[in-house]
Amino acid sequence: GPVSPLDPALDHEDWRRARAALAVALDPQGNGARAGWENPDTGRAGDFEAASAAFVRDDRVCRDFIAHLTLEAGEERRLAGSACRLSENLWRIDDVDSARPKEG
Repeated sequence: GPVSPLDPALDHEDWRRARAALAVALDPQGNGARAGWENPDTGRAGDFEAASAAFVRDDRVCRDFIAHLTLEAGEERRLAGSACRLSENLWRIDDVDSARPKEG
C-alpha cells in the first residue's frame, strides 16, 4: 500500500520528514505555527497547520489540520484532515481529504 496517507507519490523519506513537521504543527503545547518539510532529493515539500484546538477522541489527543503539498513538476495539493497523537512525537492521520475552499 501507499507509504503516506497524504498522497501515494510520497516515498518513505518524504513521509518521515512530513511526519516530523506534522508533530510540530499539531503539538498541543506548541505555538500553533505552520511547520514545513522538504526533501531535496525528491523535490517534494509541504507544510502543516493546525486547524482546530486539541480535542479528545478514543482517549487520544487529536487535532484537525490543513496540509499543503508540492509534488512533481510543481503540482500543488491542499488537504484537510485530522490526526491523533500516538506518542509524544508521533501522530497518526485518521482521515484526510482534498480541502475545499472555505465558503463565505
